[in-house]
Amino acid sequence: MLSYQHIYHAGNLADVHKHALLSWMLAYLARKPKPFTYIETHSGRALYDLGSDPARKTGEAQAGIERVAGRFDPDHPYARVLAATRDTHGAHAYPGSPMIAAHLMRETDHIHLAELHPGEHAALDLAMSPFGAKTHLRDGFETAFALCPPTPRRGLLLIDPSFEIKSDYADLPRHIAKLHRAWNVGIIALWYPILTNAAHKDMAAALTRSHPDALHHQVRFAPARPGHGMIGSGMFVLNPPYGADEEADRIGRLFARLS
Repeated sequence: MLSYQHIYHAGNLADVHKHALLSWMLAYLARKPKPFTYIETHSGRALYDLGSDPARKTGEAQAGIERVAGRFDPDHPYARVLAATRDTHGAHAYPGSPMIAAHLMRETDHIHLAELHPGEHAALDLAMSPFGAKTHLRDGFETAFALCPPTPRRGLLLIDPSFEIKSDYADLPRHIAKLHRAWNVGIIALWYPILTNAAHKDMAAALTRSHPDALHHQVRFAPARPGHGMIGSGMFVLNPPYGADEEADRIGRLFARLS
């Protein structure tokens, strides 16, 4: 689906959930001196202007990061990346997951970022060029299948489709099983939206049956605007780092206080 552009949704509460847990996991990997690999299947443009007309049009950032940024401890990896991004790019700048990864990784680590939308890929390539990231103008799943297992073998794969392609819900359990067989030591993290139509339920149930030891975390929140269909966010993580469940609980308590 080449119509999706994340600028309309950047910084929403689902991003906060996804990016807070992702930041913690990447910081955890960076504690050890051994290098690691980060792969992302649906990268977007990496850097967003929340003051732009598209971002303001939906009101999702106002209901999201603009509401909760101050609730994170300044030493949390997510808060550190937010502050660094704003220091460099201005008060309305928001880091997508590729930018978060770039700020938390070292020169010895490897970043592979797939994005199929030509315009979004061009922006991604420009934003990530200072960090030495490898960007791929290619389908995200094709990229992941080609790269896994990567070198170095330590690492994390983030899968966060737009889910505008409805077959994603049915296809993802099979894709994740294939990736897990190829890279059985890798952290494989899936983000998915929780919508009013509960489209995620069969997928989440299939994943839980196949991977009972995975971390499965959900948060709920009010719609960003009347009639908006997203009312929560889910993260499903294979091979979660030690302590990730406790971090997910902390993030969950933050969301519970919002309501």
